[in-house]
Amino acid sequence: MKFFVDTAEIDAIAELNDLGMVDGVTTNPSLILKSGRDILEVTKEICDLVDGPVSAEVVALGADEMIAEGRKLAEIAENIVVKLPLTWDGLKACKVLSSEGKMLNVTLCFSANQALLAAKAGATFISPFIGRLDDIHIDGMDLIEEIRTIYDNYGYETEILAASIRSVNHVKECALIGADVVTAPPDVIKKLAGHPLTNAGLDQFMKDWAKTGQKIL
Repeated sequence: MKFFVDTAEIDAIAELNDLGMVDGVTTNPSLILKSGRDILEVTKEICDLVDGPVSAEVVALGADEMIAEGRKLAEIAENIVVKLPLTWDGLKACKVLSSEGKMLNVTLCFSANQALLAAKAGATFISPFIGRLDDIHIDGMDLIEEIRTIYDNYGYETEILAASIRSVNHVKECALIGADVVTAPPDVIKKLAGHPLTNAGLDQFMKDWAKTGQKIL
């Protein structure tokens, strides 16, 4: 499973990228606001930093405007993925831009029917939002499983990019179900390395080592 980092913070991306943990990056208007940077400038910097796909989101609501913004964003770098909302206009824009050979990430997906439409419109990635479904007491993992089944049934090449990842269990469950990608904040990716028994075992090793009175260096 591929790891995308859900942030526009350059330092956080660089740290994970140096460890080989970055297969791509996703951004959105909220993350751009948080970064305090110009969208074109920070997106170009991210594209120069990582080799994988970098999602940059349009902010228009009409199809024609989305297409124009998508074309502008795609000029930033070859690894740009134009991010479109899962609306009827977003699907229209997806069809046009995909026919031009551009990579598309259709976002804000909350149903299997929406995911099916996105695949038929030529989406490169579909982004189902797990955490936001959990917030309204619907199991987001059920949606990942439904999309996986539908795409496998009919051979769709659209990749499932699980988004709104809130916990390490979300990551594990997505991997078990077969999501192609998870996009998660840097802190969630770092937490994957943690376990209470690892900490307890290391603490005991350190105590025993101190008793030996030895040094390695």
